[in-house]
Amino acid sequence: MNVATLGIALLTGILAGSRSMMAPAAMAWAAFLGRLDAGSGWLVVFGHPWARWIWSALSLGELVTDQLPFTPSRTVPFQFGGRIFSGGLCGAAIGGLPGVIAGIVGAVIGTLGGRALRARLAAAFGNDHPAAFVEDGLAIALAVGIVMAMG
Repeated sequence: MNVATLGIALLTGILAGSRSMMAPAAMAWAAFLGRLDAGSGWLVVFGHPWARWIWSALSLGELVTDQLPFTPSRTVPFQFGGRIFSGGLCGAAIGGLPGVIAGIVGAVIGTLGGRALRARLAAAFGNDHPAAFVEDGLAIALAVGIVMAMG
């Protein structure tokens, strides 16, 4: 396990903290592109031929529901737990147990840091929707960067 691998797992956790479904979507695309060996065992959740489409659809759904006024805060226990689970799962795919830990730490950072960033952006814009779109763009860029850095 090298530092770069742990760094990618940490960044993937940060992504999961920001958008919980985007991190697994990134892992599925990495598997499809041959950047993540996910052909057997439990990693089939990322390596199955349909995985990239399923995770991508869930990720797009999350981007839409994030804009809705009744969507709960990312820091309520169920949402926070889902982000931690997503970060740990993706971290495990990248780097085993050390990757799980890095992914969980990243998910906590991404959840709390993302909430703080979005609050500042919403205050600057005077509206939450532009802030959410900026956060979405940053998450998409991070996902692409993670996939490109793997392999």
